[in-house]
Amino acid sequence: MSVESSHVSVFIARPAAEVYGYAVDPRNLPNWARGLSGGIDNVNGRWISDSPMGAAEIRFVDRNDFGVLDHFVELPSGEVFYNPMRAIPDGEGCEVVFTVRRAAGGSEAEFRADVEAVAGDLASLRSILQG
Repeated sequence: MSVESSHVSVFIARPAAEVYGYAVDPRNLPNWARGLSGGIDNVNGRWISDSPMGAAEIRFVDRNDFGVLDHFVELPSGEVFYNPMRAIPDGEGCEVVFTVRRAAGGSEAEFRADVEAVAGDLASLRSILQG
Protein backbone atom coordinates (compact mmCIF):
# COMPACT_ATOMS: atom_id res chain seq x y z
CA MET A 1 0.00 0.00 0.00
CA SER A 2 1.26 3.46 -0.86
CA VAL A 3 1.27 6.31 1.59
CA GLU A 4 2.31 9.09 -0.78
CA SER A 5 2.57 9.75 -4.51
CA SER A 6 4.46 12.19 -6.70
CA HIS A 7 3.53 12.84 -10.32
CA VAL A 8 6.65 13.40 -12.41
CA SER A 9 6.12 14.75 -15.90
CA VAL A 10 7.99 15.96 -18.94
CA PHE A 11 6.82 17.57 -22.18
CA ILE A 12 8.10 15.87 -25.34
CA ALA A 13 7.81 17.69 -28.66
CA ARG A 14 6.72 14.57 -30.54
CA PRO A 15 3.25 13.13 -31.16
CA ALA A 16 1.91 11.05 -28.29
CA ALA A 17 1.55 7.98 -30.54
CA GLU A 18 5.28 8.10 -31.40
CA VAL A 19 6.30 8.53 -27.78
CA TYR A 20 3.97 5.72 -26.75
CA GLY A 21 5.28 3.41 -29.50
CA TYR A 22 8.86 3.90 -28.36
CA ALA A 23 8.27 3.78 -24.60
CA VAL A 24 6.01 0.71 -24.64
CA ASP A 25 8.64 -1.43 -26.39
CA PRO A 26 10.58 -3.21 -23.61
CA ARG A 27 13.66 -3.44 -25.85
CA ASN A 28 14.01 0.35 -25.52
CA LEU A 29 13.99 0.43 -21.70
CA PRO A 30 17.80 0.27 -21.32
CA ASN A 31 18.06 3.41 -23.49
CA TRP A 32 15.90 5.63 -21.31
CA ALA A 33 14.97 3.86 -18.05
CA ARG A 34 18.40 3.18 -16.61
CA GLY A 35 17.00 3.09 -13.08
CA LEU A 36 15.00 0.06 -14.15
CA SER A 37 17.02 -1.64 -16.83
CA GLY A 38 20.69 -1.96 -17.69
CA GLY A 39 19.73 -4.58 -20.27
CA ILE A 40 16.67 -6.66 -21.13
CA ASP A 41 15.99 -10.04 -22.71
CA ASN A 42 12.87 -11.85 -23.80
CA VAL A 43 12.99 -15.19 -22.01
CA ASN A 44 10.17 -17.55 -23.00
CA GLY A 45 7.83 -14.61 -23.68
CA ARG A 46 8.74 -12.76 -20.47
CA TRP A 47 10.79 -9.53 -20.45
CA ILE A 48 13.56 -9.91 -17.89
CA SER A 49 15.48 -6.78 -17.01
CA ASP A 50 18.98 -6.59 -15.60
CA SER A 51 17.99 -4.04 -12.97
CA PRO A 52 19.87 -2.60 -9.99
CA MET A 53 17.54 -4.77 -7.86
CA GLY A 54 18.42 -7.98 -9.71
CA ALA A 55 16.66 -9.82 -12.54
CA ALA A 56 13.21 -8.21 -12.65
CA GLU A 57 10.28 -9.10 -14.89
CA ILE A 58 8.69 -6.12 -16.66
CA ARG A 59 5.07 -6.38 -17.81
CA PHE A 60 3.28 -3.53 -19.58
CA VAL A 61 -0.51 -3.43 -19.72
CA ASP A 62 -1.98 -4.42 -23.07
CA ARG A 63 -1.19 -2.08 -25.93
CA ASN A 64 -3.87 0.54 -26.28
CA ASP A 65 -4.90 3.70 -28.13
CA PHE A 66 -4.98 5.83 -24.98
CA GLY A 67 -1.26 6.21 -24.24
CA VAL A 68 -1.44 4.09 -21.10
CA LEU A 69 2.06 2.82 -20.30
CA ASP A 70 1.29 1.33 -16.91
CA HIS A 71 3.64 -1.49 -16.06
CA PHE A 72 4.43 -3.98 -13.35
CA VAL A 73 7.93 -4.74 -12.08
CA GLU A 74 8.37 -8.07 -10.32
CA LEU A 75 11.56 -8.36 -8.29
CA PRO A 76 13.42 -11.61 -7.66
CA SER A 77 11.81 -11.66 -4.18
CA GLY A 78 8.38 -11.92 -5.82
CA GLU A 79 7.43 -8.41 -4.73
CA VAL A 80 5.48 -6.62 -7.49
CA PHE A 81 5.37 -2.87 -8.04
CA TYR A 82 2.65 -1.23 -10.15
CA ASN A 83 3.82 1.90 -11.98
CA PRO A 84 1.16 4.17 -13.54
CA MET A 85 2.44 6.02 -16.62
CA ARG A 86 0.76 7.91 -19.47
CA ALA A 87 1.62 9.67 -22.73
CA ILE A 88 -0.99 12.44 -22.94
CA PRO A 89 -1.48 14.32 -26.23
CA ASP A 90 -0.81 18.05 -25.95
CA GLY A 91 -1.00 19.88 -29.26
CA GLU A 92 1.68 18.51 -31.58
CA GLY A 93 3.59 17.03 -28.64
CA CYS A 94 2.70 15.22 -25.47
CA GLU A 95 3.18 15.16 -21.75
CA VAL A 96 4.50 11.95 -20.23
CA VAL A 97 3.40 11.47 -16.63
CA PHE A 98 4.78 8.83 -14.28
CA THR A 99 3.30 8.38 -10.82
CA VAL A 100 5.95 7.47 -8.26
CA ARG A 101 4.47 5.82 -5.20
CA ARG A 102 6.12 5.69 -1.83
CA ALA A 103 5.89 2.18 -0.49
CA ALA A 104 4.58 1.66 3.02
CA GLY A 105 7.60 1.55 5.26
CA GLY A 106 9.78 3.35 2.73
CA SER A 107 11.80 6.29 3.99
CA GLU A 108 11.39 9.85 2.79
CA ALA A 109 14.95 9.72 1.41
CA GLU A 110 14.21 6.55 -0.59
CA PHE A 111 11.03 8.08 -1.98
CA ARG A 112 12.81 11.30 -3.02
CA ALA A 113 15.60 9.22 -4.65
CA ASP A 114 12.96 7.30 -6.63
CA VAL A 115 11.33 10.57 -7.75
CA GLU A 116 14.70 11.94 -8.87
CA ALA A 117 15.53 8.71 -10.73
CA VAL A 118 12.21 8.80 -12.59
CA ALA A 119 12.74 12.48 -13.47
CA GLY A 120 16.13 11.54 -14.93
CA ASP A 121 14.63 8.66 -16.89
CA LEU A 122 11.92 10.89 -18.36
CA ALA A 123 14.53 13.49 -19.29
CA SER A 124 16.44 10.74 -21.12
CA LEU A 125 13.26 9.70 -22.93
CA ARG A 126 12.73 13.29 -24.04
CA SER A 127 16.34 13.64 -25.18
CA ILE A 128 16.17 10.47 -27.26
CA LEU A 129 12.85 11.28 -28.90
CA GLN A 130 13.52 14.94 -29.60
CA GLY A 131 17.01 14.23 -30.89
